[in-house]
Amino acid sequence: MIWILKTIDLIKEASEAKLSLQSVDDKKINEILNDTADALLQTKDVVLKANETDLELMEETNPKYDRLKLTAERLEGIAADMKQVAQLPSPLDKILHEAVRPNGMTIRKVSVPFGVVGVIYEARPNVTFDVFSLCLKSGNVCVLKGGKDAFCSNRALVKIIHDVLKKHGVDPAICTYLPSGQEATTTLLQAVGLVDLIIPRGSSSLIDYVRENARIPVIETGAGVCHTFFDKDGDKEKGRYIIHNAKTRRVSVCNALECLIIHRRRLDDLPYLCEKMSENQVLIYADEPSMKALSGNYPSWLLSPANSDSYGIEFLDYKMSIKTVDSLEEAVEHISNYGSKHSDCIISESEEAIRAFLQRVDSACVYANVSTAFTDGAQFGFGAEIGISTQKMHARGPMALQELTASKFLITGNGQVRI
Repeated sequence: MIWILKTIDLIKEASEAKLSLQSVDDKKINEILNDTADALLQTKDVVLKANETDLELMEETNPKYDRLKLTAERLEGIAADMKQVAQLPSPLDKILHEAVRPNGMTIRKVSVPFGVVGVIYEARPNVTFDVFSLCLKSGNVCVLKGGKDAFCSNRALVKIIHDVLKKHGVDPAICTYLPSGQEATTTLLQAVGLVDLIIPRGSSSLIDYVRENARIPVIETGAGVCHTFFDKDGDKEKGRYIIHNAKTRRVSVCNALECLIIHRRRLDDLPYLCEKMSENQVLIYADEPSMKALSGNYPSWLLSPANSDSYGIEFLDYKMSIKTVDSLEEAVEHISNYGSKHSDCIISESEEAIRAFLQRVDSACVYANVSTAFTDGAQFGFGAEIGISTQKMHARGPMALQELTASKFLITGNGQVRI
């Protein structure tokens, strides 16, 4: 009960802070973001030490380990993303629609902040800075509920944020970090009237739990069961490098390749397409046709027969499945049945096939001859992202500044009354 009351108090303080945030102009916001990025690099040794404490409690074989791990290079990337957000134009007060009615009344639809955005995430300390930068730039208060695996890392990062906010005379409650534990999560999900939106970022089990238990609106940033279809007209050189990059660049991220779909006519090229992945010891769950093509051409200890449970899996590891199809239509059907509507790709030199794939695959991001590893807010030029939305209400794909705004109508006139 004590934890619940404490969490409620923290959320109330965050809700009250949104009024003070309205008086912070975009120039001040950019100064805060740049100063926070600089402070992160100046105190990186403290952050990395805190991160080491978290890492010591997790097995390196855990798929979450890579997501949890911070390095000097990754901190530089986080700081660079924050500085890029500072350079972007404000998404607020944009006129989305404007019309003058016959009676002279003017109607304008403008972009406004949501208000208070709650984000629940697992062992991803980089999310702390991504969420803060995007929420601040879009005029939103953020309430953060990180996972216990990243407790020390998140605490160190939030301290940096709070120190900079205090330096600029801004209420640190605009970035509120909640205690660890299930009680805090439950309280956040039921904070009706205090929190305007919840965004879960993590495993499918986390997302399902939030969706099923939240009493306030939820935007799902779904799990990534990503496919690449090597078409009968695919270029094997492009395919070789796209497939390898999509699978092995970072296996723990949601845009990583989980299933390679190959046209039956191109099975002879499968060993060449998969050859580089043996360097990373990628375990392949192959269906019968692809198993025959790979046997003797790929390390036998990295080959395993696929079954129905091999598909629709977010492995988050050096593992992937292969499905052989006879047509583009069959490939699209497989993606529809087993995908998560995140990111899917076709490798083909046929304009007709590319056009059909882009049109028919119902995912947030659909690629042609490009690695799915590019599904990322920074790679899209958004500065950062708060997650990849796989739903269709309000936002879809990388959620950045514009997706963190709602809208309202402003109506002005000169004494008009309705008869």
